[in-house]
Amino acid sequence: MFLAGKVNAFLNRPPVLIGLLFGIIVIAALAFLPGKGELPSHDLRKISRQGEIIFITQYNPHCYYRYRDQAMGFEYELAKAFAEDLGVRLTLKIAGPWEDMARLVQTGKGHIIAANMTVTPERAAQVAFSDGYLTTRQHIIAHRDNHAVRHVQDLAGLTVQVGNNAVYQKQLTALQEQGIDLTINSADQKSTMEILRDIEAGETHATVAYSHVAKLNQRNFPHIFIADAVGNEEQLAWGVHPEAEALRKRINLFFRAIKTDGVFDEIYNRYYSSAESLNFVDLRSYHRFLATRLPQYGRIIKSEAENHGFDWRLIAAQIYQESRFQPDALSPAGAYGLMQLTKRTARSHGVSDPGDPIQNIRAGIRQLKRLYDLFDDAEGADRIFIALGAYNVGQGHIRDAQRLARKKGYDPTQWASLVKVLPLLQQEEYFEEAVYGYCQGTEPVRYVRQIIIFYDILKHKSIQFKPDETSLPDMLPGPAES
Repeated sequence: MFLAGKVNAFLNRPPVLIGLLFGIIVIAALAFLPGKGELPSHDLRKISRQGEIIFITQYNPHCYYRYRDQAMGFEYELAKAFAEDLGVRLTLKIAGPWEDMARLVQTGKGHIIAANMTVTPERAAQVAFSDGYLTTRQHIIAHRDNHAVRHVQDLAGLTVQVGNNAVYQKQLTALQEQGIDLTINSADQKSTMEILRDIEAGETHATVAYSHVAKLNQRNFPHIFIADAVGNEEQLAWGVHPEAEALRKRINLFFRAIKTDGVFDEIYNRYYSSAESLNFVDLRSYHRFLATRLPQYGRIIKSEAENHGFDWRLIAAQIYQESRFQPDALSPAGAYGLMQLTKRTARSHGVSDPGDPIQNIRAGIRQLKRLYDLFDDAEGADRIFIALGAYNVGQGHIRDAQRLARKKGYDPTQWASLVKVLPLLQQEEYFEEAVYGYCQGTEPVRYVRQIIIFYDILKHKSIQFKPDETSLPDMLPGPAES
C-alpha cells in the first residue's frame, strides 16, 4: 500500500503526466509505422530484397506489345535491361492515361513509369523524373502529296485532328493563341497511330506527333510526311515516386552506362533510327510488292518456315531483301533466285533448278536453319541476326568477326558487337590477321538492318495493339518458335 501510494503521488505530478502522455503518443504512433526494418515500396533496397521491379507502361508499338507470344517494344527492352542490371525480375503493369500511371506510382502499386512520356511541368508536379534519355520534338504530319501543308502557317483554316494525347492538344492550343486560325478536332477514342493511318488513307488533312513516333510509323504508312517542327525540343524520361531518390539516381546511372557501352543505340536503332535508312520509294515499293508478289509464294514460304521453326514473315522479309520477290534475280556474284542461292549452297541442298521458286525457297530456309543451328552459343534475337549475317557474308567471316570482337572485349554472341567489328574487316590491319581475309563488313550490317525493318512492317500488319492483360510477367523476345 505504501509503494502504491508513492507511485500514485508521483504520477499525479503535472510534469510526469505530460511526459507520460507524450510517451503514450509516441508508442501509439510507432504502432502504426512500418515494422522494424520495413521500407517504403519504392525504396531501392526493398525492390532489391523482394527481387521484383514493376514497370508501368502502355500497350502500343513504342512501349510494349506482344508478337507470337514474345514481348517487344522500345520501352520494354529498356526496362528489361534495367531489371537485368538490378538483378531482379521484371513485371509490367499496363495502364491507361497519364493520370492512371501517376496514381499507380504514388500509391506504391508500381515503381517506374516508362511509357514514351515527355517531361512537362504538370507531370513533374506528380512524380520525380529521371534524366532525359531521348530528345524529341512535335512536328506537323500531313500526306506526302498534300504540298499545301508543310509549314505552321499552312494550318490556318484547317481542321487538325489529334487523339488521346493531351500534350498534342496543348501544343495546338498554343498555336491558336499565337494567331494560327486552326480548328482542333479531338478524337479521344483514337490513338496517334490510328490518326496517322487516316492521313495515309487521305481521310485527315493534318495532325501533330513527336518526331520519333512519326519516324517509326513511316515504315507502315509511307505516305505520311514529317513537316515543320512546332514547339521546343522535349525529353523522354522515366517517372518514379517523388521520394524515390535512390531509385531515380540508379536509373540515371543506368542510362549513362548503356549510352556509353552501345546498348542504348542498339535498342534505339532497332525501333527508330533504322527507319531512316529507307526512303519513300523503298517503302512504297515494299508495300506494293507485299500486295502483288508475296501472295504468289506465301503458301510455300509459310509452310517451309514453320517446318524449321521460323516466323514466315522473317523469311518473306529476307526474300524481299535478297531478290524483291523476283524468281529470276541474278546477282553479280552469280547467286540466283528468290533467296539468292550460290551454286555451292544450291548443290549442298540438292537443288536441281535454282530458278524453281519452291526449290529455291526450300533450300534457302534450310541454309538459314543450318546457320542458326551453327551459332547456338547466341540467344534470342542475336542468334537469328547472326545467322542472317552469315547467310549474307558467309559463316567464316562471321567467325572472324567474333574472334575480333572477343579480342576487343566485346561479347561475340551479341549482334551489336559484330556490328561494331564487321566493318573493321575492311581495313588491312584487321583483315590480314583474319582467317578468311578481307570482308566487306558493312554489307551484312546493312543487310540485317534492312531485313529487320521489312520484318517489322510485316509484324505490324498482324498485331492488334490492344492489351488483354493488366499485369504481365517478363518474357524474353525471340525470333521464332520451335
